[in-house]
Amino acid sequence: MNKPLDIDKVQASGQVTDASLRNEPLPPPLPPTPLLERCHNIADLREAAKKRLPRCVFEFFDRGSEDEFSLRGNREAFQKLKLRNKVMVDVSKRDPSTMLFGKPLSFPLVIAPTGVAGVCWYNGEVELARAAAKAGVPFTLATPSVTSIEQIAAVEGGRKFFQLYMWRERELSHALVKRARDAGFEALMLTADTAVPPIREYNRRNGFSMPFVPNFTALLDMSLHPSWLASVMGRYYMNGGLPQLAHFPKDKAGSGGVAQPQKSVVPNFRGDNLTWDDIRRLRDIWKGPLLLKGVHLAEDAARAVQEGCDGIIISNHGGRNLDTAVASLDVLPEITAEVGGKTTIIVDSGVRRGGDIVKALALGANVVLSGRPTLYGTSVAGEAGAAHALRILKNEFETVMGFTGCQKVGDIGEKTIWREK
Repeated sequence: MNKPLDIDKVQASGQVTDASLRNEPLPPPLPPTPLLERCHNIADLREAAKKRLPRCVFEFFDRGSEDEFSLRGNREAFQKLKLRNKVMVDVSKRDPSTMLFGKPLSFPLVIAPTGVAGVCWYNGEVELARAAAKAGVPFTLATPSVTSIEQIAAVEGGRKFFQLYMWRERELSHALVKRARDAGFEALMLTADTAVPPIREYNRRNGFSMPFVPNFTALLDMSLHPSWLASVMGRYYMNGGLPQLAHFPKDKAGSGGVAQPQKSVVPNFRGDNLTWDDIRRLRDIWKGPLLLKGVHLAEDAARAVQEGCDGIIISNHGGRNLDTAVASLDVLPEITAEVGGKTTIIVDSGVRRGGDIVKALALGANVVLSGRPTLYGTSVAGEAGAAHALRILKNEFETVMGFTGCQKVGDIGEKTIWREK
């Protein structure tokens, strides 16, 4: 069992090393457990997480919205796109590293914002950030997380991004942005695809919500998972109480977004009044890379570039918002045709294999955003589990590079894939 976070004694985690960028294997951050040794791919990690977590917690991040057509469609889009073998190429020294905003990545992946990580594992967001730092990829902290900006900033090494849900109370959101800026976070990611609350009936049936307010059904479910209950909720309780939403504003008494927050201090998450004016205001506050998440239209991508965004994230929110929404991979070519070479293009939603990363890059993406795979790993074994998920994806990515004759990331292109005419 991992020790509780001590902000004054955060263990120094490895930076992006020369070895990682030379495609040499990194040592595991923690000794692998027998359970992790039995998890050979992301699907195995998913099954292990499903067994360990209460149903209400697992389904909160694993499932989609309504009839889950978008959730399935994301995987189908990757599966229907085929790769071509390229032969007679020396691929003995493949280099999976790349650059993002002028800094190196060990391979083309950014960990997506997953606010529920702190409920899947004790201090799960800290564990995930440590794993990302050691693996040489950025970690994105979500607005609805149980770990604060300052706690993640205290994790040494690595690159930190901050994801923003714009509240109706704009001054509260801008205050968060300034906190992230002052804490040294590198990039700001504005999620713009949640104009209205999505329909996820299973959360109501399971009695689970964020802020964390479990009902009788959820409490019964949790009681059937004693290992999780003791190692996560039990440790939170022993160290100060149930997990809180760290970025909710404080009330006059000093309490924040606790398990049952005061209505007067819970800001409105609805984004139905977001406009391009909000981008301009954020651009005034935030001087680092600014990313717009949730883009599906080429015209929106072009407007984002015009308004000063440094990158766009093509995303349907992992199939968790608009059901029957087009898969990110399917809309990628037209957006690449519009803004390719003018801005950084990131693809989100549906990545489960290293080959998926190759396919996204072949269609014009610079990197991918991936959330569920490392969340499965975190749910199983904290930092070690998240690191295991990243090793799996990186190994698969390098393997597919070899089969497709790509010595470096820049070799991945249109000729790498095959599509029906």
